[in-house]
Amino acid sequence: MDRAPYASDPACSRGREFALENALARGPRSAYQRDRDRIIHSIAFRRLRYKTQVFIAPDGDHYRVRLTHSLEVAQIARTIARTLGLDEDLTEALALAHDIGHAPFGHAGEEALDAALHKAGGFDHNANTLRTLMRIESPYCEHDGLNLTWETLEGLAKHNGPVTAPNWALAELDAAYALDLGTHASLEAQVASLSDDIAYDNHDIDDGLRGGFLDLDEVLAHPFVAEHWAEVERRFPGVPRNRQLAELIRSQIGFMVNDLLAETRERLKGIGSIDEVRAAGQPLVAFSAELGESERAFKRFMYEKLYYHPDQIATARRAREVLAELYSAYSQQPFLMDEEWIDTLPRQEPARSRHIADYIAGMTDRFAITAHARIYGRTPEGLRNV
Repeated sequence: MDRAPYASDPACSRGREFALENALARGPRSAYQRDRDRIIHSIAFRRLRYKTQVFIAPDGDHYRVRLTHSLEVAQIARTIARTLGLDEDLTEALALAHDIGHAPFGHAGEEALDAALHKAGGFDHNANTLRTLMRIESPYCEHDGLNLTWETLEGLAKHNGPVTAPNWALAELDAAYALDLGTHASLEAQVASLSDDIAYDNHDIDDGLRGGFLDLDEVLAHPFVAEHWAEVERRFPGVPRNRQLAELIRSQIGFMVNDLLAETRERLKGIGSIDEVRAAGQPLVAFSAELGESERAFKRFMYEKLYYHPDQIATARRAREVLAELYSAYSQQPFLMDEEWIDTLPRQEPARSRHIADYIAGMTDRFAITAHARIYGRTPEGLRNV
């Protein structure tokens, strides 16, 4: 499909933070393809394999983790981008990288690090995604970070909308390489953001049922699901329930994608450039008002029944305790960290505390559990609930 006039164009990229005069040309890739490949080859991306999506360090092989979730988001986002004539490579890069800044144990880990850094500016996983890609993940000889294009960094910073009050991490990075935080991001970033919603709204149903945290009858009776479920039963009577449920998930994803495409095309009427996208004053990639209301109601249901299930709350509390104890141990005895982190430990605050949090934030669930057991002589009980 031809590139739409409001799409991001790699030939018109604003460039990279570090300009390299003698960079080698490695194949016929665009700037955004290079970004995607740098993300895929990064250590931070590989670590998503063992980071929490819904359940902490799940024993079952069939549960989603941050890595598989990111791949599913990328698949949905690529389809939408291609249909709208956007840059598919930039969209994919944003989808693959959007969760790289998550601490171990998901949002429970984020809360623990935010509390630990309360005197040092706090912790935010979205800002930490930028910090990881721009400063911490450094495989190159010439510069810190992956040196991604401005458009990829901007999209990661603002995929949820303009940032009016950046925390210290994002503010520092923006001061070094201005990302125009007060405007909306590209359509590619907006697509990646809503593809994230589409993926977890539907796939978390599967994991919640598999883990025994969701009641099937309650899920199927919810207005967000009921109409699609009735259609699945009509089309496939007598088919085993697990296959019907898989069809339900596919049906809902398709419905949400088509609704998004229809609403977005309406909002894009009269938009003729990427600059007009950023100056629009509202998101241009969106669900219809009806689906948006239904989707928000379903999110509330999922929070009540799955994410805030009593077992999940208890597990999250134990996870916060593990990271709090790790932070305390490394603060008092920094020699317990890996050697490269000891060698680069700042002497002054708040840089010292932030450095320790960087180390912990990069851990996988299982590495954090093992590190805690090594320091405290015990393996935390009750961290795995599936």
